[in-house]
Amino acid sequence: MSTSTRTGGTALEEVDIPGQAYLREALTSCIDPLKAIETFQLENGILLPSLRPMLPLLDLHGVKRLDFHNSVLEELRDKLVQQISQLGEKGGKERDKKLKDLLVKSFPVVRVKALRPVVMSILKNIPHIEDKYLRILVRDRELYADTDTEVKRQIWRDNQSLFGDEVSPLLSQYIREKENVLFDHTNLNNLFFTPTPKTRRQEDVVQKLAHMIGNSVKLYDMVLQFLRTLFLRTRNVHYCTLRAELLMALHDLDVQEIITVDPCHKFTWCLDACIREKSVDIKRSRELQGFLDNIKRGQEQVLGDLSMTLCDPFSINFLATSAIKILLHLQNTEALPRENTVLILLLRMLALGLSAWIMIDSQDFKEPRLDNQVVTKFLPALMSLMVDDQVRYLHSRLPPDERESAITIIEHSGPAPETIETFIQEGTVASILAMYYTLHTAKQKDKVGLLRILAVLSSCKDDRAYEDPFLHSLVASLINMADEFANEDFCTVLFDEFLFAGLTRDNVTRHMLKLLWYIHAKLPPTRLQTMMKALQPTVNHHENVHKLYEALNVKIGGAPSTNPAGHDGISQSTPMEMDVDSPLKDVLRMQ
Repeated sequence: MSTSTRTGGTALEEVDIPGQAYLREALTSCIDPLKAIETFQLENGILLPSLRPMLPLLDLHGVKRLDFHNSVLEELRDKLVQQISQLGEKGGKERDKKLKDLLVKSFPVVRVKALRPVVMSILKNIPHIEDKYLRILVRDRELYADTDTEVKRQIWRDNQSLFGDEVSPLLSQYIREKENVLFDHTNLNNLFFTPTPKTRRQEDVVQKLAHMIGNSVKLYDMVLQFLRTLFLRTRNVHYCTLRAELLMALHDLDVQEIITVDPCHKFTWCLDACIREKSVDIKRSRELQGFLDNIKRGQEQVLGDLSMTLCDPFSINFLATSAIKILLHLQNTEALPRENTVLILLLRMLALGLSAWIMIDSQDFKEPRLDNQVVTKFLPALMSLMVDDQVRYLHSRLPPDERESAITIIEHSGPAPETIETFIQEGTVASILAMYYTLHTAKQKDKVGLLRILAVLSSCKDDRAYEDPFLHSLVASLINMADEFANEDFCTVLFDEFLFAGLTRDNVTRHMLKLLWYIHAKLPPTRLQTMMKALQPTVNHHENVHKLYEALNVKIGGAPSTNPAGHDGISQSTPMEMDVDSPLKDVLRMQ
């Protein structure tokens, strides 16, 4: 007899229902076992006199008594669960008292699988479950697995380690999904920044986390602490995205208990609206500035969470793209950058977002000062580059006879001003703006403008130009300029001066392989051969790099390469595959 069967029998006897022990005693002490079984059936069967004549008829039709009783049990159980759910919807003290009385009477049978749904339904509808019940659920793995999320929330509130075990797989899945989009080489329409904020936060992981948290402020705070810790341990900015998406998912669900106590809610909500509408009007800019200006003394720690919200790649993309749009507008109206208040606010938020990791790591919650020279020197230099590119574009649209008379204006554009290179070497805000102007020129298919800015982009502070969201967007635009790859000057700047400078990074190799997947036919044979040799993965590259390289080699028409990584040509070591579970588990073990 199994443990679970013995437990079920004991549980029935605890609620005064004869079970296995009773039947065993009856059979071992009786004179006629068949008579004892018949007596047990009569006393414990369904006590309806009108039903008893039907039982022999069911026997004749080959319907087992067990099957009959099980079907009746299931029907009654489902109706009882339905009535408990209806009772739970009413609310009030009387409801709570009835449910608690039911729980006292029914909990002993929680290990009887057929009756467990009734007990779980009662627990699900009780707002505050006594610890003695929760302890039993936690100790028994099978019971815990069958417990509803509404009940688990009450367990998790006092068991951070258990909650962390539940959350970790979801965080791992979230990071994988983001990286799959960034590195996807099969679908050019699957662009990272395309989904709207509403679409992103309706994805499974965000919705599951929101459901796990419910209206529990304590669980919400635990998740935020997990995200801060993982961001610190890995520097992975996707945790910043999840922090903003989770808050806005709870906003959509109108979880007032949480959104009214999160000091970042109104700021994140306002920024989310701007990202959705792809613009910052004067009213919203004043609201955003008001949030930043009105952080009270003693509440500076809020800046840490605000900086995470602004470090989200979708926020960075919006702020930088909006800044470039304003600069293009200013050059047309011949206005100065320092006179545009919305632009200054965007740069201020950009600076705060880019300092998120340093601020949280140092626990020094002070808003970084925006370097005045970025506004007074760097932006004018960048705008002069924009003017050159625009004049060249207008010249290309002139009729041929007028084009010759204007040749002196656009005669061979020189390199980007030294001011630009100096500033992007020293500051992250300047680096991001230069990167996003690069994306602008690539989208415009402005070859000359693109090469001028690309030539200095490897100098960006903290190697910002080799981050995945930027390279993903740049590669998508470069694929649309495939014909330019036949020109050696284009390849020299793009590959030799920019991309090869970051080739020690696993992710740069992956983006370059994606680019070659689409444009390899346009490259001169010698250049293609050089590229394939330079990109051949080693044992230090991730397995996916090896697979993509081999697939590209076959696509080009070459033989599969001989790779020292392993017998199957795939790396036996995957140092770049980030295990997001381990940092979280390390933290939980330390607490």
